[in-house]
Amino acid sequence: MAREPLSVVVTTFDSAATLDSCLASVAWAEDIFVLDSGSTDATATIAARHGARFEVQPFRGYALQKQDAIDRAQHRWVLLIDSDEALAPGAREIVEGALEQPSAQGFTLPRREHVFWRLAHRWIRQDRFLRLFDRSVTRMSADRVHESPRCSGISAPLDAQLLHWGQPDIATKVDKLNRYSTLAAGGNAPQLDGEESDANGAPGLRMLWYPAFVFWRQYLFKRHFLNGWAGFIAARSMAFYALMKDAKRLERSLQKGDGGN
Repeated sequence: MAREPLSVVVTTFDSAATLDSCLASVAWAEDIFVLDSGSTDATATIAARHGARFEVQPFRGYALQKQDAIDRAQHRWVLLIDSDEALAPGAREIVEGALEQPSAQGFTLPRREHVFWRLAHRWIRQDRFLRLFDRSVTRMSADRVHESPRCSGISAPLDAQLLHWGQPDIATKVDKLNRYSTLAAGGNAPQLDGEESDANGAPGLRMLWYPAFVFWRQYLFKRHFLNGWAGFIAARSMAFYALMKDAKRLERSLQKGDGGN
């Protein structure tokens, strides 16, 4: 049975370290489009080697950049994938099967993280992300960070796994958490790895209990204990992120003379 043709959409910036694996995993798609924001490494060369359409435009923010890329896809059905992600072995057949007679207008895919020096244990609770969708009924959200596609039609889970190399080492992770917690203090709280929003309430009081809650939720409920020391550090990092978001909110309110809590 013929399936719907597929466009794969990727946004890049100095993505040479991971782009080759990313594009190799989707080489079977009818259309691959890479929208770059001014890379100075081998990103363009790698995209050309995989036969991808390649364009460059100044970075317009995460959501707008991705929406621009989606708008330039050749086909109605789009697989949105980050340059540090790749489809896992066996995912192609699942995606192609879903596109034969789509039962929904959007599909969420589970993502298996590379946690510092190791790939996450296969029994870790994996977050799902809407990545395969009919672009005629899907638009990017307006979030400043951790933007995501929003489908106005029916969405359904699909067990086509993504692999993610988003935190190659502890230093990269800590730098990211510091940047995102600063954004959170300004009123736009980014969420990481399925973390629930904690924007309500008094930040001074929440600092006393919420970081501990985040650690145990990550370490036990999400089963990071299965990742050994990498999992322990990852859970502690998320607890640190929860602390820093509220600490910077409190600092901001005190600097403005609001008094804090």
